[in-house]
Amino acid sequence: MSFNTIEFAIDSGAAVITLNRPDKFNSFNTEMHQEIRTVMKEIRGNSEIRSLLITGKGRAFCAGQDLNDRSVAASDEAPDLGDSVEQNYNPLIRSITSLDIPVICAVNGIAAGAGVSLALACDIVLAARSSAFMMAFCKIGVIPDSGSTWILPRLVGMARARALSLLGDKLSAEKAEEWGLIWQCVDDDKLAAESLAMAKHLATQPTKGLSLIKRALKASTANSLDEQLELEKDFMRIAGQTSDYREGVAAFTEKRPAQFIGK
Repeated sequence: MSFNTIEFAIDSGAAVITLNRPDKFNSFNTEMHQEIRTVMKEIRGNSEIRSLLITGKGRAFCAGQDLNDRSVAASDEAPDLGDSVEQNYNPLIRSITSLDIPVICAVNGIAAGAGVSLALACDIVLAARSSAFMMAFCKIGVIPDSGSTWILPRLVGMARARALSLLGDKLSAEKAEEWGLIWQCVDDDKLAAESLAMAKHLATQPTKGLSLIKRALKASTANSLDEQLELEKDFMRIAGQTSDYREGVAAFTEKRPAQFIGK
């Protein structure tokens, strides 16, 4: 497949989406949304893909929405920003958070606005030491979207979420790691290799079990302890029926590396 705004590759079971509008700091336009939707359909339909890595090309990860793409100046009528969220950003976040496979994000530069939301929708976030996060929505008079108002307080707490959202200040990658916003801050020259190595590693792991872990953690935000205990029981029953569980136990008892097939 050939694209104009992204690059897409599959490497040892790991799918890699690279945002590719470096001259626009990888900001979203309509075409980028369309191309990512196409790729996500491919990822969902390809059982050989067992992990996903999302990153950006150039000096930025993603600067959010390309405001020029909305052509506000071309019309006296106020734009329906809710329609933009409904048609593009909400489906994007849902497509990422509903994936059964692990999703890694490698933030290679500034992440601003919906670029932050995109990163936080992923399961594991690595960030280059020189990168930063900026909830820039307040700078143009709009609200954080793409799930930011739901995800951000759960990661860093309400006090920090309020300040980040109302002030729009840059948060360094090192501070983001310290606050629990991301998993790890790594040296710039190691980000690409480390994030791809992680994606390839996860592509060799028991995919069904990992998907159940993701679903259980997601459910825990709304469940009571008793409800979560019941869910864990049900998911453990499912996990016990997989080929990967049998292989994992056999490899442990035989003292050899496990060869998981993702089923």
